Amino acid sequence: MELQQIKYFLALAQELHFWNTAERMFITQSALSRQIKALEDELGIQLFERSKRSVKLTEASVFLRDQWLPLLDEINRIHLQARKIHEGAFGTVRIGYPGSIAYSFMPRLLTSISRTLPELKVELVEPTDISFEQQLLDYQMDIPFRRDPAVNPSLQSINLYSEAFALVVPKNHHLNEQNFKGLHDLKDEKFILSNLVQTTFYTSVLRQVFEDNDFSPNVFIETDFGGMVLGLVSKELGVSILPYSYSLSALPNVRFITLPYEVSLYVTWRRGDKSPVLRNILQQVQDTASDFMSESNW
Repeated sequence: MELQQIKYFLALAQELHFWNTAERMFITQSALSRQIKALEDELGIQLFERSKRSVKLTEASVFLRDQWLPLLDEINRIHLQARKIHEGAFGTVRIGYPGSIAYSFMPRLLTSISRTLPELKVELVEPTDISFEQQLLDYQMDIPFRRDPAVNPSLQSINLYSEAFALVVPKNHHLNEQNFKGLHDLKDEKFILSNLVQTTFYTSVLRQVFEDNDFSPNVFIETDFGGMVLGLVSKELGVSILPYSYSLSALPNVRFITLPYEVSLYVTWRRGDKSPVLRNILQQVQDTASDFMSESNW
């Protein structure tokens, strides 16, 4: 007994007309008759009472119709779900991201995913250490966005875009884009920064900024959370240096002054990963990055 034979039976049970059913199922009337006869022979049951003028269900076929209809609906649902999984339109993706893209790139990406892959579940992770490569290899994360590329040969990265670093000061600060000359203007300022002894790529760029300017910042508060940094600067507790995309946070009482240094954003994934969900998300990531940069001012 084949699934297609059951579909033919259910269609005929609804139409009660061989010619109409054959046309609906895109087969010949003689082929439909053969399929119904084969099903009756296999089951040992008469399914239809036939005459020159009518086709009627038997009691046994009424029972089979009522039992098979909901089962067929469930099978169709299962097949549709399997197709969605195969096409990468259903499942879960775990995305790691730095706080600096929480106000800009990530909302755009999530909007795009929601619109094009509405049945895909997204889990967001904001890692605060440098273990993202191990989390990827352990399948605790599928796609992290980082400021540095992966070094493990089992992983693959691409550079999505670069953006400027910016000096972040309270809005009423005496420094602005016009009168800012260099970091020496900040010798008396208190800084709010990540711990500069960390070995992350991000902090290495910050160290390079200060070394190039022969400047040693007076670090008043250390934190790795950019949102916290913005909040503290807005309360006039110090100044900081952050990626310029933080300016899209719309937090009041802060001013951004562009610096001649850039930091990149990379997306990383497991090399050779054949997941259709991953394929779809990577396409969304690259399309979003392209649109984002075409509309940005840095």
